[in-house]
Amino acid sequence: MKLNRKDILKALETISVAGEGKNMVDSGAVQNVMTFGDEVVVDLVLQTPALHIKKRAEVDVMKAIHEKVYEKAKVKVNIKVQAPEKKKPEIKGKPIPGIKNIIAVASGKGGVGKSTVTANLAVTLSKMGFNVGILDADIYGPSAPIMFDVEAERPLSVNVDGKSKMKPVENYGVKILSIGFFTKPGQAVVWRGPMAAKALNQMIFDADWGELDFMLVDLPPGTGDIHLSIMQSLPITGSVIVSTPQNVALADAKKGVAMFQQESINVPVLGIIENMAYFTPEELPDNKYYIFGKEGARNLAEDLKVPFLGEIPLVQSLRESGDIGRPAALQTATPLETSFEEITRNMVQETVNRNKNLPPTEAIKITTMAGCSAVNKK
Repeated sequence: MKLNRKDILKALETISVAGEGKNMVDSGAVQNVMTFGDEVVVDLVLQTPALHIKKRAEVDVMKAIHEKVYEKAKVKVNIKVQAPEKKKPEIKGKPIPGIKNIIAVASGKGGVGKSTVTANLAVTLSKMGFNVGILDADIYGPSAPIMFDVEAERPLSVNVDGKSKMKPVENYGVKILSIGFFTKPGQAVVWRGPMAAKALNQMIFDADWGELDFMLVDLPPGTGDIHLSIMQSLPITGSVIVSTPQNVALADAKKGVAMFQQESINVPVLGIIENMAYFTPEELPDNKYYIFGKEGARNLAEDLKVPFLGEIPLVQSLRESGDIGRPAALQTATPLETSFEEITRNMVQETVNRNKNLPPTEAIKITTMAGCSAVNKK
């Protein structure tokens, strides 16, 4: 007996795949039907690899053809599993009007120079022509007021559309808000997670940040409540991980990358920065001493398949400039200025790439040049 393809399809319209509402034909599960005399081959595509679902689909197809078309038909069922592509979770958080890119600067371990790097990235971005702000989210160890020489300053209250808001303190072209502005020198901040989160939300949403191309968020070391609160509150554009080259710091930096890459968080990692990469004595400018190990963060970035943004040498003036409240990147024609310019350009480029390939925050068109950068707002 010669089987008819239309009769086969009509029989398959009477059955459905478990878990799907439509019949096999309408749902697209039946990809192809071929007949050769009394032989029939049915190609199915299922969305689940579960063995019992596959077996049931095969039995149902054979039964439908035997009962409704020809009981002695020789039926072969080919099943291919094609799971639907998972939709990436949207980056969470409530956008802040006027702020284009929010970059979280993190480290798995304390003492690797995260806040120093944040301060110098901000200053370098400002020198390149960007509007920049720093949210010092290191609740228990705020250092931005010291590094920007604004310890004695306090945010003023301004009226914006009938609402009272905090005006960030500004120095060196960078707007700053920190819990350090609201505590006395030497006072310990002894807060539980919810209190810290509330204070951060006030600095984020009850502040008049104005127009910013970049907000850098200086996170506390580790992976904890504050990190989760920030990522729930803000649509983070991307994250930057700071580490030193030694194994202890790298192990924690790896955890930091893993935190941002978790499916429930899903914040793009723009890259890793290696601080204290090597020491060069002033009297021996051509010598490099790898005190904490060599190229550890570079190798980690390669292993994790994330960008390596650059390295910062261990230079005494970097520490001194932070202590006196004048970030080292403000100095001109120095190795530190060169390092921070290279790292900042790389970070800007990775932000451009991220904004091209992933959904909001809000993408801005950034053009980078050899020594400076410019922003073309849409």
